[in-house]
Amino acid sequence: MNIYVGNLSWELSEGDLRGEFEKFGEVTSAAIIKDKFSGRSRGFGFVEMSNKNEGESAISELNGKEMKGREIRVNEARPRTEKGNNGPDRGFGGGGRRY
Repeated sequence: MNIYVGNLSWELSEGDLRGEFEKFGEVTSAAIIKDKFSGRSRGFGFVEMSNKNEGESAISELNGKEMKGREIRVNEARPRTEKGNNGPDRGFGGGGRRY
């Protein structure tokens, strides 16, 4: 089960995040999303748990809990959608300048 965790403190480490979720079961992975330029946390992350029941238990217990001074938001992650056009591909590549 993939779990979204938001409103994370910038001081929170992936180990801290993993440790909180391991109280509820086996954690397959824990990742805090970082800005690709500064390397600083973007304030959210994802935790993967192998058992759906354990994941649901973690969500209900940890949502709204304070971690490192911030009240975290925890819920089941939505499937990732492809980035792209919101309309048909017209084949034009430029900015929006008009001459």
